[in-house]
Amino acid sequence: MLLSLVLHTYSMRYVLPAAVMMGTAPTYVLAWGAWRLLSAVLPARFYREVDDRLYTIYQSMVLFFFENYTGVQVIIYGDLPKNKENVIYLSNHQCTVDWIIADMLAIRQNALGHVRYVLKDGLKWLPLYGWYFSQHGGVYVKRSAKFNEKEMREKLRTQMKAETPMYLVIFPEGTRYNPEIPKVIADSQSFAEKEGLAILKHVLTPRVKATHVAIDTMKDYLDAVYDVTVAYEGTVDHKGQRKLAPSMTEFLCKECPRVHIFIDRIELKDIPEEQMYMRRWLHERFEVKDKLLIEFYDAKDSKRRNKFPGKSVHSKLSLKKTLPSLLFLGGLTASMLLTESGRKLYVKTWIYGTLIGCLWVSIKP
Repeated sequence: MLLSLVLHTYSMRYVLPAAVMMGTAPTYVLAWGAWRLLSAVLPARFYREVDDRLYTIYQSMVLFFFENYTGVQVIIYGDLPKNKENVIYLSNHQCTVDWIIADMLAIRQNALGHVRYVLKDGLKWLPLYGWYFSQHGGVYVKRSAKFNEKEMREKLRTQMKAETPMYLVIFPEGTRYNPEIPKVIADSQSFAEKEGLAILKHVLTPRVKATHVAIDTMKDYLDAVYDVTVAYEGTVDHKGQRKLAPSMTEFLCKECPRVHIFIDRIELKDIPEEQMYMRRWLHERFEVKDKLLIEFYDAKDSKRRNKFPGKSVHSKLSLKKTLPSLLFLGGLTASMLLTESGRKLYVKTWIYGTLIGCLWVSIKP
């Protein structure tokens, strides 16, 4: 019975946040959908401005749970500008929490509403979220030979034409680094060796296509590229071997005490334009990441482990930036569910919103 109580208490750590975040999704989609219809006759930039504000509200609520609720310590190294910029955000990829890390940095620059993702194509089928990410300016891409460069360029040009603020998040590895799937790591290393590239230990060999298309298309629109390296503390087993990074569920269960984020701001003039040379440049950036992560996980001196070299700042997110969004969306959702007509509308939004979304993304990327 004691074990059952412990397990129940543990599960409740993530059940409440998950219920609130998913439970408010129909409310959010209804508010966004109403604005989408109202703004149909207005210039695109007006839609984008309000859409970014709505997105800020929802993601601020998400960050309430991932930062304030969990109590995770966010340790930032390097140069994170205080002012918002049009940027491409390149990061190593190891778990779904990596998406949230981009939000953590963006909110500290007052640019949370500007975050848009380059996502693998299969995620467009997520109920409600998949369709909305595309409407918010996200780009779905297929891997390798199925990658559609023309579609991605057109989507980005549409965003620039609408003067959309850009905080475009790309994970160039194309898939997550997972120590529990050594074949993926081995195949990545074999490919690097075959291509005459440095073999990487704690990251996968990056793919250049999406990065090149994004930088090449928006080179006159961007202010910089952020090269971001993320490490989650507590991801080493008793033998000193790296283990799987926390899932969103584990993160919400407070299994990660600290997350370390190293930011290197890179000027566009320092990035080669030709894809062949950009590929080499991108791999060199991942070599830098690999060295940082080797220091973090494998430093011979134990005092140098679990941190990146250089000065760091413990950045705490104020409740003023997150709690109002939680109360607003939570209150709006609760008021809907208190009436029979509201409950019917809520359920219909889940059902028809998902169906319409799936139909839309199957017709229009």
